[in-house]
Parts: sequence; C-alpha cells; structure tokens
Amino acid sequence: MQPLDARIPGPALMGIVNVTPDSFSDGGLHLDPAVAVAHGLRLAAEGAAIVDVGGESTRPGSEGVDLDEELRRVVDVVRGIRAASDVPISIDTSKAAVAEAALAAGATMVNDVTAGRADPRILDVARDAEADLCLMHMLGEPRTMQDDPRYDDVVAEVGAFLRERVEAAVARGVDPGRICVDPGIGFGKTVDHNLALIAAGDELARAAGCPLVVGLSRKRFLGALIGDPERDRTTASVVAGVAALGRGAWMLRVHDVAPHRDALRVLQAVAGSGTMPA
Repeated sequence: MQPLDARIPGPALMGIVNVTPDSFSDGGLHLDPAVAVAHGLRLAAEGAAIVDVGGESTRPGSEGVDLDEELRRVVDVVRGIRAASDVPISIDTSKAAVAEAALAAGATMVNDVTAGRADPRILDVARDAEADLCLMHMLGEPRTMQDDPRYDDVVAEVGAFLRERVEAAVARGVDPGRICVDPGIGFGKTVDHNLALIAAGDELARAAGCPLVVGLSRKRFLGALIGDPERDRTTASVVAGVAALGRGAWMLRVHDVAPHRDALRVLQAVAGSGTMPA
C-alpha cells in the first residue's frame, strides 16, 4: 500500500460535512441525511479529495453527543455518499463504535480530534479496518479548551504531542503510511499560537513524520485578524490556507471547496507544475 500522501497527492482538500445542530459555522444546515449526502457529493464534485462527515460539534464550549445520537446522524450519510460516489470518506469522531460503524458503511479514514486519547480502542478499529487515520492536537476538551490556553513553546509542544500519538498508533499496529496529523488550529490556541503553528507546518510534519492536515476554515481567529468577527471569513480562509500550503501542509480541511480549488489552480499554474486539480 502506498503512503497516504502518495495515494492522494497534495496539495489536496478535505470537504467538511457537519451533521450537527451546533457546529460553529454551519450547524443545522445538514441535519437531514439527504441534504448532508447531497452536500458531500457537491463537495466531491467541486474537488474535495476526501469528504469528512461528523456528527458531534467540537466548537469551543460545545457539549458532547451520546453514542446512539452520533450513530444516527452519521451512518446513513456515509452510506449515502458511498452509494453515489467512490470519493474517500473520513469519519470525524472520537468514539470507536462510531468509527467502526462508519467504516462498515463505507468510510475509509478515521479523523479523531483527541488523537486516540478519548477512546484508545479507536486506534484498533482503524488498524483492523486498514483505514487511514488523522490524529489531531487539542489542549483540554471542547468545553474548556479556549479558557486561557498557555504553552512555553507551542510549536515544539504540539510537534512532540503529534509524534507521541503517531508512535502510540504505530505501537497498536496502525500502518504508519496510513497516518496523517493535524495541529488543531483553534483547539486550545490563541491567535498567536495559531499563526505560529501555520508558519511552522514543515517543522510539525517533520516532527510527526507524517503528512500534515490543517483545518482553519472560517475559524474565529480569522475574524480577529480581519478586524470584524461577524464578517464572512471565506476569503480569509483561502488566504490562510494558501499560506499553510506554502509552509508544509499537505491537505486543507475546508467548508468552501470551490474557492480553495480555484486558489490551488492559480498557485499550480504560477509554479508551472502543469498539474491542475480536477
């Protein structure tokens, strides 16, 4: 099996399908399974290399969702996307049982914001299914992660955490070629922490020994940077995403695939690569 970033060459896009009532940007828009499936298929058609389906919000201050409700939200959506498309599907969950059910329904990646700490069996589920695995850094938990986050050296600490979690997954038998990591922009970080991590993408990828996924789409710190937290953040998201790609990111996790795809086309044309995303 080829490594993940050889099977999906970067720069690549992961399109977000939040099947939740309370996600920070699009909560409630895709609660109907048919609407969520249609949204996922639209993201794939626009150029998403992976479609990421999640049924539990992890925005700052969010509360958890019980197992049965999370399963109810996501399994039919994964099954519906898989029935209509061969696009790789990621299940955004920290629960092993949800990952197991979603993989059985057609998902091909597990995206865990707790990096296997909330439910360590999720690493075994990914291993047994021979699924890809994304491990993310988060300081604390969603309810409290933005309560005065502090680091001595955010880049060094996040890099060391990601490396440790990769080693933990490999120790449980996960193929290292199937693992990618995410520094968790906005998950227990200040604006300055986020900017430092975006700028240090190459360093983080080297520390983890894995491809780097960066998720900054529409996040609150972008509102702070543009001086208006209520303004649309699409343009800011694209610019920040381009910066992340220039500093070592392999994949961007985004709400708005089309404008990011257009930015990648322009970047690649300027670079003279001759490789144009579909």
